[in-house]
Amino acid sequence: MILTPLRAAALLLGAAPLLTPVAAQQAAPSAPATPASAPAAAQAPAQAAPGDSVLLDMREAFRRGDRAQLSALLPQARGHALEPWAAYWELKARLEEAGADEVHGFFDRYAGTYQEDRLRNDWLLLLGQRRDWAGFAADYPLFRMRDDPQVRCYAAALELSQGREISRAAIEQVRADWFAQRDLDNGCLLAAGLLHQAGKLPYQDLWKRARLALEANRPALARAAVALDTPDASAEVAQIENSAARYLTALARTPAATRKRQELATLALIKLAATDPGQAAAQLASRWAAQLSAEERNWVWATIGKQAAAKLQDDAGSYFAKVTRAQDLTDDMLAWKARAALRQGQWPVVQEAIEAMSGQARGDSAWTYWLARAKQALARSDADRASALQLLERIAGFGGFYEKLATEELGRVITPPPAPAPLTSAEREGARRHPGLNRALLAIALGLRGEGVREWNYWTRLHQNEDTPPMSERELYAAADLACQQQVWDRCINTSERIEGLVDLAQRFPMPFRDAVVRQSQAIGLDPAYVYGLIRQESRFVMNARSKVGASGLMQLMPATARWTARKIGLQNFTPAQIDDRDTNILIGTSYLKLALDEFGGSLPLAAAAYNAGPRRPRVWRNGPTLEGAIWAENVPFNETREYVKKVLSNTTDYAALLSGRSQSLKDRLGSVGPAPAGEAALTQDLP
Repeated sequence: MILTPLRAAALLLGAAPLLTPVAAQQAAPSAPATPASAPAAAQAPAQAAPGDSVLLDMREAFRRGDRAQLSALLPQARGHALEPWAAYWELKARLEEAGADEVHGFFDRYAGTYQEDRLRNDWLLLLGQRRDWAGFAADYPLFRMRDDPQVRCYAAALELSQGREISRAAIEQVRADWFAQRDLDNGCLLAAGLLHQAGKLPYQDLWKRARLALEANRPALARAAVALDTPDASAEVAQIENSAARYLTALARTPAATRKRQELATLALIKLAATDPGQAAAQLASRWAAQLSAEERNWVWATIGKQAAAKLQDDAGSYFAKVTRAQDLTDDMLAWKARAALRQGQWPVVQEAIEAMSGQARGDSAWTYWLARAKQALARSDADRASALQLLERIAGFGGFYEKLATEELGRVITPPPAPAPLTSAEREGARRHPGLNRALLAIALGLRGEGVREWNYWTRLHQNEDTPPMSERELYAAADLACQQQVWDRCINTSERIEGLVDLAQRFPMPFRDAVVRQSQAIGLDPAYVYGLIRQESRFVMNARSKVGASGLMQLMPATARWTARKIGLQNFTPAQIDDRDTNILIGTSYLKLALDEFGGSLPLAAAAYNAGPRRPRVWRNGPTLEGAIWAENVPFNETREYVKKVLSNTTDYAALLSGRSQSLKDRLGSVGPAPAGEAALTQDLP
């Protein structure tokens, strides 16, 4: 049964009968009831009012920044179950002009809600920007999410600005948050600068941050990091961004051997490597190696090796071989060293690269698996073989891609764990009457998907403090069940995946629209499990899902791809608007997948990569040595596509078990991947 706004309203009313819009309006209080401060509060959630269109209008006004309309509409949203969102939008739109008393009035009125914590996050960011440390210090202890890196950085900056001693853990958190920045933000830049001034963040870290930023094509971050150490060098970083080769030529004419010159040469070589690893290697070997420190040389050689490995060049390993100390490399560099060695079958190098990683990276299931495989390949004694088996045992079991591969490597079949104990009526009722979960479901039902998803995630993932502890596994299980019952499949799946101690396979791998998916898949010769595995990864079964690049629907079709496929299968009078029709989306999506699968000789990994990144790229990525499917998948150059292929194939294995009732093999589905056979037809060659 589809969750309509009125049905969602019935959830909010607990066991009360469903009200008509008029009756709901009459029953709604003139002012909102005080929300429960914790999920366990024995208070019925607020009733839903009929002003759904008002909420939708306010959300659009918020997106436009129309403060006047937000203020005019807010009184009409009073009493609606989603009033906290309406009030949030109205105040957030004018937060910079709002006074502290008004903001704290909002906190009091909506105490315990996600919206209170959401606005407190926004308020703390504003206080940090203003350097209002007294206000920040008063509000920060009440912030429950603690998930905003910039707020965490401001909290550290507060301590530093007041001359207080800061813990090593806090320093490492600032460093981690700053290094993880994708966009320049005020809070972490401020904290990093204060740490540097206090002698707690060495200049080497500032330049390392600039190296990573420039390699990722984020010049503003690079300039800001360099400016913390050498303000006058930021202009030269801009020159490097414009043309690294030209800058290196000019820099070579300045003979003065200074630390600044070395660091800038390192940045330029890194930037050059991003576009032309070979030229960067030639420059380093012929001119710059003798002028850089050992750490700088190692970093640049590893960067060149990483870029060559990402281009699937056979000489990537030779660049990594020039590194004299693995401790100078990042985990990401070492991962690419391991991938390049896997591609060449160099098991000693695979083992060396993984063992040089940090404990956290080495503990990832991917590198645990490949370290075990390397040890198996190199084993000379029973002790060596036992060490490899111990690593496999550590990750084997029901789970993701590498957990399944480890299970098969141990000679076992992939078997789902036993079903958990059924939910009790009390557990179901607890989820059904949870105010925050209900607000989230109602928001999603009304078309406020982004808001609903954020609120749902808050209660199931982010909301953790001493007063309101995180949900237990059984509570998460009940929350996932509630989402499944209401056919909010993405929240059903995502919440179920968070439960580590119990697995309900049918909940974690639901099969909505089963008749349509199975019928269409079988009609064109596709395995329904493969289609389900792909849809689960593409859209989580959200029929109106939209991607940032314009893909739509269950199978996330791009308009150009949909038009091309419609022509190929003879679908007459197709228009892009039909992409949103469920059956049309399934028809075109499965047809395109079948064309890709046929083009790549039935290879599931190649077809999945083609579906995600377009078929032209996998045609190139398959060239070179013939590899076992798992090694090929791990070497996919794009991070998104690499994870996509692994997840689709893992999903497919689980869906096949559900559909057939029999144990399955992931290894069989991966097969091997190598160059195209002579005369193989490129069925998608003319895809726009």
